Amino acid sequence: MSGHNRIEMDDGRIIDLGPGDLFEIGPGHDSWVVGDEKYISIHFLGADTHATK
Repeated sequence: MSGHNRIEMDDGRIIDLGPGDLFEIGPGHDSWVVGDEKYISIHFLGADTHATK
């Protein structure tokens, strides 16, 4: 929604996110805000198992 975030996966991959990005990040990462603008995003937790038997 706003700002920028950098994600570093345990395997060394770097992913940069900004407004309008859609993402799925699994376990094994660290992340931090890049720049002075607030980073605001919407997280859907558990969506991969919602309404499954």
